[in-house]
Amino acid sequence: MLLVGWEVLALALNQPILPTPVQVLKAFFESIFGHLGLHLLASSARVVAAILAAVATAVPAGLGLGQLPALNRIFSPLIAVIYPIPKIVFLPVIYVMMGITDFSKVFLIAIIIFFQILVVVRDEAANLHPELILSVRSLGAGRLALFRYVYLPASLPAVLTALRVSVGTAVAVLFIAEQSLTTWGLGYYIVVETYQVLRYEEMYAGIVAMSLLGLVLYLIIHALEAKVTRHLDQGVEGMG
Repeated sequence: MLLVGWEVLALALNQPILPTPVQVLKAFFESIFGHLGLHLLASSARVVAAILAAVATAVPAGLGLGQLPALNRIFSPLIAVIYPIPKIVFLPVIYVMMGITDFSKVFLIAIIIFFQILVVVRDEAANLHPELILSVRSLGAGRLALFRYVYLPASLPAVLTALRVSVGTAVAVLFIAEQSLTTWGLGYYIVVETYQVLRYEEMYAGIVAMSLLGLVLYLIIHALEAKVTRHLDQGVEGMG
């Protein structure tokens, strides 16, 4: 339906600014294994690195805040202030402090995902049933064992849900960060290499590539979420 609607609109408009899906897909497949593919790889590497960095830092931090109410009381006001701020506004500051590098772009995307995971994991860890924690402690489990066998498995579905929700935001910020001061990435390809020189078919091919990047990441995280949830449910049934 989307392709048919696109085709009808393109034929009705009959302007170079909106090529037909056939023209765009032709340009996409002609370049995806060449120049466009290299830009896609650059963007994929940045967003995957940001996701891994955010998970590696936000999960332990969220579990720590959820386990330690005194620590959470100290940091909660700071999180409440920073969390609603659109992190893209920090882009100039990050560029000035870190330089215009891939690291600065990855860092910007990572802090967006970081706070979304941090808040979810903290709340999940803080709201675990006390009876579950006491039962594990009665078996001699210390704080590290609680972290590994109780808090982390209980928070994992929430981590994946937060990741799935934040993928679209991460790709959107990636597009903005790649529009300038770089030579590789889908944002640069769409804005600089195609739009600014009126190569509209290639521009839409880049948009398709960026859409597929977000879709593939979403589907991978969704599949992991379903697998983890199914595994946890089977574990609960086994205990029953």
